Amino acid sequence: MTMPPVSRTTRPSTWFLWNSHRLGPGTRVLDLACGEGRHSLAAAALGARVSAVDRDGARLAAARERAEAQGLDIDWVTADLDQPWPELGTFGAVLVFNYLDRARMPRIIEPIEPGGFLMMETFLSAQRELGWGPTSDDHLLRPGELARLVAPLEVVHGREVLEAVDAERWRAVASVLAVKK
Repeated sequence: MTMPPVSRTTRPSTWFLWNSHRLGPGTRVLDLACGEGRHSLAAAALGARVSAVDRDGARLAAARERAEAQGLDIDWVTADLDQPWPELGTFGAVLVFNYLDRARMPRIIEPIEPGGFLMMETFLSAQRELGWGPTSDDHLLRPGELARLVAPLEVVHGREVLEAVDAERWRAVASVLAVKK
């Protein structure tokens, strides 16, 4: 018996799934550079109150459609994170997946309320060797770099791994969960 191929369905990151128990009902969540909203949708499905930011209006429109189809209420914000940000408020959790802007790390950390956390994951420089994803040093972490970038937050746990994305692709990522004291 042959098995059908594993599809490339959009699903939350393994890192998100491992840490999603921290996103209880009512938790205010900010998902930065959310793309088509895979983490926004997953957080909202857990009962979180989500604001999701991305500069790509077409991707946000697709995310909005998916949210409506699932009966999820998410505040979709079109904004370029390379420009001044709109006032967003404070949050119990900030999510950052597959986005890296070293110069804006203080701005990324700023909206986290005391006791809140940053859940972040992005590509390592080893990703280049895997034939897909970012190739610029500006968008790839060096080994050991992520824990330093999230200071002054306190790292609860982190990892640097090579993991399967689907049946055909692997990714090299660094992940961190860090708390604002």
